[in-house]
Parts: sequence; structure tokens; C-alpha cells
Amino acid sequence: MYNRTSIVKDIHVRSVASSSIFEIGDSTHITPRSRALAVQRQVELFYGDEGDFNQYPIFNKPIPQPLVNEQVTFTRYNVSPFIKVNHIDILGAAASSVLHIGSTKTIDSESRVKHIRQLLEDEK
Repeated sequence: MYNRTSIVKDIHVRSVASSSIFEIGDSTHITPRSRALAVQRQVELFYGDEGDFNQYPIFNKPIPQPLVNEQVTFTRYNVSPFIKVNHIDILGAAASSVLHIGSTKTIDSESRVKHIRQLLEDEK
């Protein structure tokens, strides 16, 4: 990893939720994961045996990965070993997101949500 120091004078974060990460400092690997069933019903009703992620293929399918087979060459010249920021204002971080002040080798985030709407049929 690169030897740079982050200097943040002030940070205000209102909310961090749903497997999200707010990290200050360096890390090697960050892998937040979030799974959710979002059920919207016209009538409030709970059957008691709901919530099995294995019932829904969306939670088991492999996520396609980009195929990168191109070599990229670049030159970096950092005038200062510091990254200086005066103020950061974050409303919220959710669904496996990462707010990170520091260096990271890899971040592999995943969020899967199944939306279900159960509405009553119109009687004719």
C-alpha cells in the first residue's frame, strides 16, 4: 500500500447502517455484505415462517465479475505525503457501503435486496 497520511479536520456522519463500514486508518481487505427482504403488503400479516433467503435465487446467484485483461501503466508523483481535507459531511452510508479515511488494498462489497409486493386482487 501507499505511504500517505490522511488529515481530516472535521467529519460529521449522521448514519451508518446495514453492514456498512466507517473506518479511520489503514486496512488490507474490506468485505461488507448485506441481504434484505423488503415485503410490502396491502394488509399487515405475518405468517411466521418467512425470511428464508434460500427461497429466492437472487441471494445464491454468483455476481458477474468484470473481465479485465488489459495492462495499465501509469506514473504517480505525489508532491506531499499528506491528503488534507477540511470538512466531510455524510448524510448516511447503507447497504454494504464503505466510508474509509486511509488506505485499503481491496474492497469487495455486496448488497442483495429482494422486493416483494403483495396486493389484494380487485373483486369484480
